[in-house]
Amino acid sequence: MNVFFDKDADLALVRSRRVAVIGYGNQGRAQALNLRDSGVDVTIALPEQSRRRDQAREDGFAVFTTAEAAGRADLLVLLAADEDHARIYSEEIEPNVRDGAAILFAHGLSIRFGLIVPRADLDVLLVAPKGPGTALRSEYQAGAGLIALYAVGQDATGTASGLALSYAAALGSGRAGILPTTFAEESEADLFNEQAVLWGAIPELIHAGFETLVEAGFSPEVAYFECLTEVKLLADLIYARGIAGMREAISNTAEFGALEGGTRIVTPETRAEMRRILAEVRSGRFVDGLMADASAGYPRLRASRADAAAHPIEQVGQRLRGLTGKA
Repeated sequence: MNVFFDKDADLALVRSRRVAVIGYGNQGRAQALNLRDSGVDVTIALPEQSRRRDQAREDGFAVFTTAEAAGRADLLVLLAADEDHARIYSEEIEPNVRDGAAILFAHGLSIRFGLIVPRADLDVLLVAPKGPGTALRSEYQAGAGLIALYAVGQDATGTASGLALSYAAALGSGRAGILPTTFAEESEADLFNEQAVLWGAIPELIHAGFETLVEAGFSPEVAYFECLTEVKLLADLIYARGIAGMREAISNTAEFGALEGGTRIVTPETRAEMRRILAEVRSGRFVDGLMADASAGYPRLRASRADAAAHPIEQVGQRLRGLTGKA
């Protein structure tokens, strides 16, 4: 795989564009600030009733509605929630966006699963920093950057790839590495990971371990430290050294425990379920479910959030974080 860096990107390409960032949440704010610090002309697009308008103005940005921004900008960066993309595009972007403009995403879902079918005259780009907006901003300010993925979904002008690289470099990702992908690869892998590994499986595993120890008579505080707090140690070691390097850094007892227990939890049945999850992602079934929940007002998401907040591990964690002033 080719990896691109600042030397491979022409910042003049994005600096020559009027960029409108649609959304001012975790990614929107970080990307807008990094772009501006890289010499890019940036405005913010938000609904008139958005509470984030004041924050964007305090940060020194001009703020417009998306319809207004679409008529002014050469590059629209769609960083609103995935489930809002179709409406925003059909109602506010497509009727107003200039011929030959570009639209850029940080996640490939809306293009891969057909929530948006862009006009034929538009360049369609993907630049996906591999980390949260807070890290994207702090790494940029420290003179570093986050690795980003980039792709071109539609090249109407013949300049889409260069513009995507330029944009990624303006975020600071050219300092770390910009990797090519496709809208399909990025979105499918990300949706799979969110369910099968990161946000789905790991919290469930923590809950199950905590419950097992407490049910067996262990104190909730000890169960919390063992099953939740040490996850940060694991993540930091894996990030810094890889999985093999992590094993070299832990005790023989811990390493032997991993040998004994790991494959009893992640069984052939677990791997088969992972393959089923991936198949559901690729078929569009997951996105259909997401959109249905959104259309109904998020009943499943709201119930899940309530269940998570009511779990005993949260009360234990609040008490323990209070001891260190981190509650």
